[in-house]
Amino acid sequence: MATSTLSMTGFSFFGQTQKALPKNQFQLKYAPHIGMFRESAGEDPIAQLHFMADQGFTAFEDNGMMDRPVEMQLAMARVMKERKLEMGVFVAHKIYWDSPNLASGDKDKRTEFLEHIRKATEVAKRVGATWMTVVPGHTDPKLSMGYQTAHVVESLKQAAAILEPHGLVMVLEPLNFRNHPGLFLTESPQAYEICKAVASPSCKILFDIYHQQIQEGNLIPNIETCWDEIAYFQIGDNPGRNEPTTGEINYQNVLKFIHAKGFTGILGMEHGNSMSGISGEEAVIRAYIEVDPRS
Repeated sequence: MATSTLSMTGFSFFGQTQKALPKNQFQLKYAPHIGMFRESAGEDPIAQLHFMADQGFTAFEDNGMMDRPVEMQLAMARVMKERKLEMGVFVAHKIYWDSPNLASGDKDKRTEFLEHIRKATEVAKRVGATWMTVVPGHTDPKLSMGYQTAHVVESLKQAAAILEPHGLVMVLEPLNFRNHPGLFLTESPQAYEICKAVASPSCKILFDIYHQQIQEGNLIPNIETCWDEIAYFQIGDNPGRNEPTTGEINYQNVLKFIHAKGFTGILGMEHGNSMSGISGEEAVIRAYIEVDPRS
């Protein structure tokens, strides 16, 4: 296993030895992902989970959890329980990036989606997850937006009926036009409208701050307006989609607002590292120490 200069005893910061943040010191539940700290912890996902917990993180997310062997899922769940790491989102289904699926109303595509939701339900129970990411996929240019929306809402209502008995929640993620052109779901007001139409505690919004900075901006007012339907946040700065403090988003203010609203859910660290190596991983942790709201 690689050895990091960052540990619970101290780390090198601008040439000085500083005490590392004590465990569970963050005010919000930031969730790293597998690979974010591989230089410090090594390639083993289990070792990476231990490293996250050692640094004070209390949550973890894994987009690819559905594809991991059952044995690894169970092993990761044991470590999360042992280290008190709350499981964040994983991607629940096949995402159609360049052809219509849910928006089209195609019955076979809907059946495929619902089968994925059933399988995701079993994975969620296995790893102790509550939330799973859903992306309705590409637009159908042959249909008006009203018809497309009706098709998506119907699919999500049926998915919610699968999830509700288990207390699970699919979180709809609007994605920006630059990274993912042509997708059906792009803005937070649109996600809000859909969640209101589905009208289920199992259908909520994943507000990805990076995507919404590009797509619509006006972050704090949109978070405020959508608040009662937001169940999960994800983080990334723009441009670059790296850790906070590397781009234009004022994360100190945005996270202060979220904290003041009493948010107790998870904020996924769905971004890259602006610098490579162990020093880059230390920079990620320092960035979260810097922007974390202080009581």
